[in-house]
Amino acid sequence: MRAWLDTQRAWLQVERLPAHAPELNPAEHLWANLKGVELANFAGDTVVQVADTAEQGIHRACDDQQLVWSFLAHTGLTLDHEHLSNL
Repeated sequence: MRAWLDTQRAWLQVERLPAHAPELNPAEHLWANLKGVELANFAGDTVVQVADTAEQGIHRACDDQQLVWSFLAHTGLTLDHEHLSNL
């Protein structure tokens, strides 16, 4: 990973984060959203049902760009818009 990161230094700035900092992880906000919508009071009979329901929620969230960007905004972190085209 370090070798690959070294090849990306022209556009990628890497920051060390604390070992346990869920508030800095946009995916935690996605999970919170899923637990409040698709997975709220959901009791699937199988792991597959739970996974399918979670996947539907991920697709719902990803279809709403404003929602996805809000997950990042709630972390207080930013992406440099100059380099977004490289993603």
